[in-house]
Amino acid sequence: MIALWIILGLVAILAVLLLICLIRTVTVHPTQAIHAKLNTPDPARSEAYARSLSTLVQIETISSRFDEDRSKFYQFHEALEKMFPRIHQNLEKHVFNGSLLFKWKGKSDQAPILLMSHHDVVEAGGQWQHEPFSGEITGGAVWGRGTVDTKASLFCFFEAVEELLADGFTPDCDVYLASSCTEEWSGEGAPLTVKYLKEQGVHLAMLIDEGGMIIEDPIGGVKGTYAMIGVLEKGYGDLKFTAKSSGGHASAPTKNTPLPRLGAFMQDVEKHNPFKVAFNDTVKEMFRRFSPNMNFGMKFVFRNLWLFAPLLKKLMPVISPAGAAMLQTTIAFTMAAGSDGLNVLPQEAYVTGNLRFIPHQGTDESIEVITQVAKKHQIETEVIYKDYPCPVVDHNGRPFKLVEETIHKIYPGIGVCPYTMTGGTDAKYYSDICENALRFAPLYINGQQYASIHGIDENINCDSLPLGVDFYKEIIRNAKNV
Repeated sequence: MIALWIILGLVAILAVLLLICLIRTVTVHPTQAIHAKLNTPDPARSEAYARSLSTLVQIETISSRFDEDRSKFYQFHEALEKMFPRIHQNLEKHVFNGSLLFKWKGKSDQAPILLMSHHDVVEAGGQWQHEPFSGEITGGAVWGRGTVDTKASLFCFFEAVEELLADGFTPDCDVYLASSCTEEWSGEGAPLTVKYLKEQGVHLAMLIDEGGMIIEDPIGGVKGTYAMIGVLEKGYGDLKFTAKSSGGHASAPTKNTPLPRLGAFMQDVEKHNPFKVAFNDTVKEMFRRFSPNMNFGMKFVFRNLWLFAPLLKKLMPVISPAGAAMLQTTIAFTMAAGSDGLNVLPQEAYVTGNLRFIPHQGTDESIEVITQVAKKHQIETEVIYKDYPCPVVDHNGRPFKLVEETIHKIYPGIGVCPYTMTGGTDAKYYSDICENALRFAPLYINGQQYASIHGIDENINCDSLPLGVDFYKEIIRNAKNV
């Protein structure tokens, strides 16, 4: 009898919990973002801006840590000087081995802001519909390597400043424009820029770098158009895992040689995730803002993370690898080497792992965790490179709110969401001089354009450019409100 009452009590508790979840789900209604459409800008502006961007795309600016020749970047600088004469006449200019910094002196030197996007690009292999450095304008888009990553956003804030200068505008605070030529390989451009700013005693109130953009249906099950603002950038690390033995002839193999141990290690890591999975405040807020426009099943779960979070921690890698990466430190095995002979057991073999460190289990702790797993398989760990997660920007803070308000003004009805950057940007180098580094390029891109980043057929809509220029103008006009 007592057992029956216990069962009935548990059923009653479950029924109450499900009722609470249901109420929390059905009382949330879709937001404007689900039907939001971009304003149609002035076609003449779109055309003129597209031609200018095309000129910049036609200058091949592929960067590599193995190429010390910076002449192509100085050619790009010359194009900028012709395109934006007022900037070069009125702003203070500095060049750091091909990377650029401009200072626009404002009415006050307090609480300056910085706008940045790099002008180097990755290589452009594969078969393209339009030649990758043609800058061809067709189908309402500018085509070519760097259009999305990140010459379009670079063009937009340069154009915004050029037009404000033409209007005789003076900003309330100092405004800096920065563009490195080494972002794609984490080179010295941004660090040299930051070193100079430190020497000048500059502490930024806010910076805006590349990162999230404006995109429809950002994840499966979520409908609508959203501006995704990166507020958290994970740390970065490259580790080498080495297994050793006495080697030998392949005709008489022993057990537990280096390659099988490395294989067992990698399988162990994939099957038994060693890192802490947690819904940080950024991810919670992202899903809270997404939830009104989710399908019913997802809304039921994500509106009730207080109940379903433990289950989602297990299921997220299946639902969305990108979503799972926002919840934990990740490791991807990237390179491997063993014996030099087809019939020789290696005396030494290794694999490398690329790690992205989440703040709740930072760089050093994550490295120690994976080192202990490697030790179980008699594998040595070597740190090739490591850095640390950046300061997390408060989505309730004034810098985020300024960007959010500006998006709502330029793109009425668009949803705005903070999110975790799983890739890296030059903004990470600015942590010592800026606590509010927002990763956002104010340009609409579709699914194909998002997939083209570092891929083939990269392109950007011509009609996105005027809205991007207007966004940066509004930010500069209201910079005193940071």
